[in-house]
Amino acid sequence: MTLEEYINAQQIALYIQNLPPETTIDKALFPPIKQFGTEIELAKGSKQKPVVLRMSTFDVAVKPRALNATIDIKKKELPFFKESVMIKEKDRVMLMLAMQSNNQNLVENLTAQIYGNYQALVDGAEAQMRRARAQAIQHGEINIVTDDGDIVADYEVPEDHKEVLTSTATWNNADADIVGDIIRWQNTLVNDGYSKPTTILLTETTFGYIRNNNAIRNELMARNLGAVIVTDNDIVSYLSTKLGIGVGILNGTYISEDGSSQNYYDDDYITLIPSGTIGTTVYGTTPEEADKTFGSGKHDTAIVNTGVAITTMAKEDPVTIETKVSQLALPSFTRVDECFFAQVK
Repeated sequence: MTLEEYINAQQIALYIQNLPPETTIDKALFPPIKQFGTEIELAKGSKQKPVVLRMSTFDVAVKPRALNATIDIKKKELPFFKESVMIKEKDRVMLMLAMQSNNQNLVENLTAQIYGNYQALVDGAEAQMRRARAQAIQHGEINIVTDDGDIVADYEVPEDHKEVLTSTATWNNADADIVGDIIRWQNTLVNDGYSKPTTILLTETTFGYIRNNNAIRNELMARNLGAVIVTDNDIVSYLSTKLGIGVGILNGTYISEDGSSQNYYDDDYITLIPSGTIGTTVYGTTPEEADKTFGSGKHDTAIVNTGVAITTMAKEDPVTIETKVSQLALPSFTRVDECFFAQVK
């Protein structure tokens, strides 16, 4: 067998697809979809308050109602990401020797090590989208600045659907009116014609402000006479019972372009969201996929994770295989108007 028969896009894609899937809050809220093309339509619907149906009598023609639908569509070029990795010369030689010796166990072990590099590229593609979704969830916009290019998307959060708390109102103050804040924000959304939010998204640190709040602790202590400890479960149950809201803890880290470890989410921010998904992660058509589908088809390309293209290219000097991973993708935040964003410290 040749090196290309072991290292090719289809085999790499099969390896990636057989890995256990990872489910995160951001991905559940922005499930992936595929579209052809390189532009994303940042569609945002304006939900209208319901108007009562008019009274009528039998045998009378229906009174038509004017269509009242506002869909704001703005097109934006999808950001393009790509990176490649070469099989190291030493790994290539060892793999070739193992193939010649018909040592299948050694071949599989070496191949697994090489495929681990390809998995890292695919994971890096997902990390880019997770970082973008995280910013959208917390801030209603994406603002990622790198030496290779910037990713900027403003989902235009309504001004009355965001707030920055100041002075003694910040949640790190144990006497802050946290319950009052959440009720006020819920009412803002309901009064604007949207459903009452069902979940509050925040980091563990921000959740700690709720746990340490005097009013909440005193109410819980009064309910449970003799209790001396307020647990996280107590807080979650309290928020559900009193405010009808669930809790989603945001966490996770990634390695940024400069090699430093970064958190996906910032402390001191909360987001109130409705039930269900709030957007999508839109994957466009990469040049590699377009070539495979509509072009010469010379490149060995396979698609994983909805729209991530894996392309392998044989090189002659040195004799090796270069594997490239690319994607055109960006979150579309279609229900941004139904969310509330707050900086609580």
